[in-house]
Amino acid sequence: MGIDLELHSSRPARNNWRKSRVTVLRSSYGHGDALADALGSLQLLGVAGRLTAVDPYGDTLMNEQEAKAALREIYGLRQSCGDERQLAALDDLAKMLEECAATPGSYVWFAGD
Repeated sequence: MGIDLELHSSRPARNNWRKSRVTVLRSSYGHGDALADALGSLQLLGVAGRLTAVDPYGDTLMNEQEAKAALREIYGLRQSCGDERQLAALDDLAKMLEECAATPGSYVWFAGD
């Protein structure tokens, strides 16, 4: 199980992969398993927040307002992670959320397995 990330300039076409490529600004496919583990730990602990809503088995979209809210959750999540792979995944996620929060109309696409 893994979660891939993509930053899109506008809402991506989720039912047509080829059309969704038009809006991709940046992607991250290297931390999928570690990111799924880190975000999954939130759900196991019953932590409330935007990152808890990410579906590790499906797709989740966040707009720039949601990305800004999720970015505030990263610090607490980092404090509970001791695994270097998960910390690297969270750093990558934080960068993407920052870019999304600073780009009006953009979306972060969490693509779960």
